Amino acid sequence: MTRREGGDAVKPDQALAWMHDGTRQLLAGLDHLPDEALAGPTALPGWARGYLASHIAANAEALRNLVHWAGTGQERRMYASAEQREADIAAGSRLPAAELRAWVSSSAQALTADLDALPEGAWDAKIVTAQGLTRAASEIPWMRDRELYIHAIDMEMGIGWADLPSGFLSALLDEVTSRRSSTGGGPALAVAAADTGHTWEVAGDGVPAAVSAPLAELAAYLTGRPAPRLKDAPVLPPWL
Repeated sequence: MTRREGGDAVKPDQALAWMHDGTRQLLAGLDHLPDEALAGPTALPGWARGYLASHIAANAEALRNLVHWAGTGQERRMYASAEQREADIAAGSRLPAAELRAWVSSSAQALTADLDALPEGAWDAKIVTAQGLTRAASEIPWMRDRELYIHAIDMEMGIGWADLPSGFLSALLDEVTSRRSSTGGGPALAVAAADTGHTWEVAGDGVPAAVSAPLAELAAYLTGRPAPRLKDAPVLPPWL
């Protein structure tokens, strides 16, 4: 998050640029999938592509609620309830393919428009995430970045970790390693990106295990996705 002198948050240009790129990659991938492929599996056990597409569209609408909250001061939570969230995603997954594709696209465009219209002073407004965490509105684009990039890979439509910007991957590992350290319950790790030289530490149980691989492979491993080069690395608990 970028801050002005004096500590106020400003428009997060890099996160917004990643959001635009992630939207482009996701929509391009979906465009190349035939309709019948939406019923196929994803990398997430039990999630079909149509369900994951609905999840992504619902996420855009939920983040629009936070943008409204930041811009107007009127509290608007991401979801009315966990049960309503699940019901809406399930309903969306049953839409005809053309309608589901249109929802993914229109919801992404609407979120972009809302963020573009957010007043400069509103980026420092406080909002509450679905996990109950209080954050500045300037973090909303980053929340969308993770959703777009990671789930575009989960969709298994030809997009891989190596297709994502290295800056995003580094920022993601900053967040994931910090969260794993604070949450606990997993092994201690000494993580090194073999291609960039970046290093991270994860606090946990035992002597830190050395984990070294290219940045893209580390991102897959630390977010709980398949990482073939790290098949012998310690097993990790969920990070979210």
